[in-house]
Amino acid sequence: MAKGPTPGHGPLTGVRVVELAGIGPGPFAAMLLADLGADVVRVDRPGGAGLGIDPAYDLTNRNKRSVVLDLKSDEGPARVLDLVERADILVEGYRPGVAERLGVGPEACLARNPQLVYGRMTGWGQDGPLADRAGHDIAYIALTGTLSMIGRPDEPPTVPANLVGDYAGGSLYLVIGVLAALQHARTHGEGQVVDAAIVDGAAHLATMIHGMLAAGSWQDRRGANLLDGGCPFYGTYATSDGGHMAVGPLEGQFYAEFVRLLGIADAFPDRWDLARWDELRATVTERFLTRTRAEWTEVFAGTDACVAPVLSLTEAPHHPHLAARSTFVEHGGRTQPAPAPRFSATPVSVRTGPALPGADTEAVAADWDVPGLRPTPRD
Repeated sequence: MAKGPTPGHGPLTGVRVVELAGIGPGPFAAMLLADLGADVVRVDRPGGAGLGIDPAYDLTNRNKRSVVLDLKSDEGPARVLDLVERADILVEGYRPGVAERLGVGPEACLARNPQLVYGRMTGWGQDGPLADRAGHDIAYIALTGTLSMIGRPDEPPTVPANLVGDYAGGSLYLVIGVLAALQHARTHGEGQVVDAAIVDGAAHLATMIHGMLAAGSWQDRRGANLLDGGCPFYGTYATSDGGHMAVGPLEGQFYAEFVRLLGIADAFPDRWDLARWDELRATVTERFLTRTRAEWTEVFAGTDACVAPVLSLTEAPHHPHLAARSTFVEHGGRTQPAPAPRFSATPVSVRTGPALPGADTEAVAADWDVPGLRPTPRD
């Protein structure tokens, strides 16, 4: 007899997380934990985060709850420590030393809760010559060499939004780190500090490339390699209507299918003849310009040619495959990516919209047994 799903909201049901409000990778990491079922309480500051984004549209605060505390007041840090005493994980994204000055640094928190996992999210890390400098995603991936790989060889490096640094090199590594540390804490009763730096994560993402570089199979310049657009059968091509197709048939059998459907099967018998790559690219470019994106999508549909249309953010949710998998969902009238990955026994979902600052104070005070969160009645 098959078992039903485990009660709760996901595999992290029962895990309590305190998030000290910030911007960028910290909130996204806390959203990942919330999506997986953790009870994430975001400690918002009076007046908001400072970027002017309407909290009702900040999807990175979905599945969370919010209280407002002024950490510069006499009572603010004490209330955070009350929450910490009952938490499993804390996430903060201040510059090094700021949490300590506010009275909610690792020493104070671990003294209150020795099993706490204290997650620190920064760009430069907790130490090093740049640790106390301001920065953003683009600077972090620039110094690691990651940015240098992206873009055409005759143009400046292409900025990949803030996905590679903030979220891939930052948020995802913080989540991996705090969950690993949580496992250790539950096994050994010992909390610890997790120092997640975007420079570390962004560098780590390129591990395979560094191996290829050492082996002599990767050139240290963009647009000259197999996976960076230098290869004519791994890149993007414009169509007659201004759209684009993404091409990636690296394996021989997939490439044979690709050139057959493109109509150039006999033109280049040796695709690994690098001396003719520019000629091959020109031919592929010319062929794709003869039809629209929709027409080429139909040509390659249902094949193993490894070709796909380049869809926009608003087009993507309507693609039949993504729609069938519910890769995007609608909640509160807003289309958004669904939680990922998926779990057979502990399914996850978008349970609530973005937590509005301070909206959950009473509920958190009751659920976490922190009566001091409630406003003091005035005479």
